Parts: sequence; C-alpha cells; structure tokens
Amino acid sequence: MLARSHYHEMLDASFRVHPGTALLGPRQCGKTTLARQYGAGRECHHFDLENPVDLRRLEQPMQALQGLRGLVVLDEVQRRPDLFELLRVLLDRDPVPASFLLLGSASPHLIKGVSESLAGRVGFVDLAGFDCWETNSEDLRKLWVRGGFPRSFLAPDDESSVLWREGFLRTFLERDIPQFGITITADSMRRFWTMVAHYHGQLWNGSELGRSLGISESAIRHRLDVLTGTYMVRRLLPWHENLKKRQVKAPKVYVRDSGIVHQLLGMGGFTDLQSHPKLGASWEGFALESILARTQSRNAYFWATHAGAELDLLLFHKGKRIGFEFKYNDAPGMTKSLHSALQDLSLDHAWIVYPGTDRYHLHEKVEAIPLLACLNALEQTS
Repeated sequence: MLARSHYHEMLDASFRVHPGTALLGPRQCGKTTLARQYGAGRECHHFDLENPVDLRRLEQPMQALQGLRGLVVLDEVQRRPDLFELLRVLLDRDPVPASFLLLGSASPHLIKGVSESLAGRVGFVDLAGFDCWETNSEDLRKLWVRGGFPRSFLAPDDESSVLWREGFLRTFLERDIPQFGITITADSMRRFWTMVAHYHGQLWNGSELGRSLGISESAIRHRLDVLTGTYMVRRLLPWHENLKKRQVKAPKVYVRDSGIVHQLLGMGGFTDLQSHPKLGASWEGFALESILARTQSRNAYFWATHAGAELDLLLFHKGKRIGFEFKYNDAPGMTKSLHSALQDLSLDHAWIVYPGTDRYHLHEKVEAIPLLACLNALEQTS
C-alpha cells in the first residue's frame, strides 16, 4: 500500500486547528489503511463501527471514550449518528486529551446531525482513490482504465480489476445504500447510475432522465443526491460571471472514479476505451478528479455560454483564477472557447491538460501540459 504522505500532511494541518478531523471518501478508497498509517508510532485506539466487537465496546460510549489519550479513530462513523452529540462534549473539553479521527463514507448532509453537532470542532479532509502523483507516471494508463480504488488498481490483471469493480458495485447497491435508510432497489439504482455514466461530462438534464426511466424529476434528484452524498458522483456547478451573455445554469455530472464509469459502460480494458464514444469524456473526468483531489479545492466550477463558449474547469486556487481544458489529443491547440474564457473570466492562467509528455506554450497565458506536470505546477503555484 502506498504511503499517501500528502494526506498525512493534510491531517496534520487539520489537527493543528481542530480537536477532531473527519476523513471522508467513498467506500474502499483506503480510509482505514490511511488511518492506521497515520496512527502508527503513537498511542492509537481504533473502533470499527461495522465490527460487532467494537460496537459492543461502545455500548456505553462516554465511559469507553472519555478516558482515552492519543488518537481515537471511529471508522464508518455514519453508522452511529447518535455519537455526534457525545463527540461535541468530548471535543469541547479544555484541554482535549485525545484527537478524534472520524472516518466516513457519506457526506455530512447525509448524516443527520453532524453539521449542527460538530460545527467548528472538526476539520474535513476528502480522501479519493489513488492519483497519478501517488502511483507512477508510467502507470497513468493503468490508473485511468482501472480507476483509483486501491484493490482495483493493484489487481494482478485487468480481468481481476473488472471482477473487483463489479463486486464493489453490487455490494454498494445491495448493502451500503440501504444502511442510510434509502429504500431504492438495487436494480433501479444500478439503471440510474448507468444512465448517469452516459451523461458523464455533460450538462445534467433530470427531466430527460426521468422520462427515460419512467420516474418523476424529484425522484431523479433524490437518486442523484444519494450518489453525490456517497462520493460516487460529482455535481460540478456552473460559474456565472457578470457578463452581457446568456450563461449555462445547469450543472455537469461526473462519475468520480474512472474505473467505475468504465465498468458501468461495459469497458474492460484500454482497447475498449479507445473505441468508445465516451473516450474524451472519460479523460476529462479522470483529469478533473485528479486535480480536485490534489488541490482539495471547494471553489471549482465550469463555465459555459449559450453561444458555445465553454471552460471545462475554473479553479480559484491560491488567489488565482486558473482555467482548464481537458483534451484527449496528441497535440492540442488553442481554441476559440479558451480565447473567450481568457477575456470574459479574466483568467490568470490556463492549461490544456492532455495525455502526452511535452509541455509547450500556446499563448502568453496558456500552456498545453501533461497531467502529472499540471499537478506538480499546482503544488508550486504561489
């Protein structure tokens, strides 16, 4: 398993400010492994809330937790929302004798009471699957095809990776989703998720999808909220500049893990991907997720006008406006849309991210850049 030192640094930074930190991300993305790595070499107490033994240990939670020192890890904390009021009391002690690391596979809005109980007491770190910074530039194609879930990426071959991803989808739909009190059937949710994969990288049209599936638009929104709240789908909001132009108001949607979108669309390996009509959209989603995972930015948008101008990603990063276009192309060039975005959005810089090896200028503010070099440049941005 990779060390993932970047996330260790983010946890350190969060604990310098807050007595507790929530490490959030999808199931099977490596949260438990990262927590064990982070706790190595220090006093650490680990409670897995899916383990009956640990649940028994927490039958009297105040008695079990109040005397602990060092690092206390509560794994899959969304299974015990009743603990949040108790955690508020424990985190308000002065001084706090222990640091609390909460691992969860659901966003705060899906966990009743977490926002109210722990506001100001807990920092948040979002954990994604592996990215190309953590693996190896030579493994970029493998990472793109298989996705970042550790067991999918580290599988001995593509066939084993496909089998793991199919098992993951089935377990997630049949076991994990019902744990949140959601009663949508696994087959219905699988059909919806597959339809979302067909919309990957496109503007969201809930009414069209509702007509296709024969359900109401409100039911479609609820399903999308579930997949967004469990870190399976990203809803990227549009940015609206003060312009005399009609700008797009609908969000774009992405299946967050490239391996999962390939699984849903029936792609087993790179050969299947190369011949698929979603090839360009797949690259766009893969590169976009890599950038957002590395920067941890919550100020990320896309921009588009009804006249056809579009920017795949607008990132407000370290006080700068940075634009991104994602092109699956051997030698991408300057586009009319990018000229419009530079002018209308007052970009400080723009990158065209492509799967090549060379970095070259196209404009005084625009470069074509490989994905790994882009992540490195974002780290160095000041």
